[in-house]
Amino acid sequence: MTSSLPRPSMGLADIFQMFEGEWPFGERHAMRVETFTEANEFVLRCELPGVDPDNDIHINVEGNQLKIKAERKREERTDRHTEFYYGDYSRTMLLPMSCNTDDIKAEYEAGILTVRIPRQESQITKEIPVARKGK
Repeated sequence: MTSSLPRPSMGLADIFQMFEGEWPFGERHAMRVETFTEANEFVLRCELPGVDPDNDIHINVEGNQLKIKAERKREERTDRHTEFYYGDYSRTMLLPMSCNTDDIKAEYEAGILTVRIPRQESQITKEIPVARKGK
């Protein structure tokens, strides 16, 4: 018995490839990230296998935004099949207000980029009075 439903022209691998391509709504999030606090630090870890940390990873901080850009360069080979993503990766993270962006440290080991940002003492909470207009 044959199905009368049309067969999809895209396979599962094609669907994953579509989501890993250019994202039409702004920045693409091809690099996977985890964040946590450890002691007095905010820690961010990114999966970036196959990149050269000396030449292919760039980290910038602007205000309370941390921007990470990386590139995996394509190796030219003939008669090949690849499911690796080659090209640019980028991610912008909003940092907690308690981070000291003057002392950020980053290291790369075994395909994982780890960024450590010291946390400052928390800000003092202050209540703001609300004035009544018209009196």
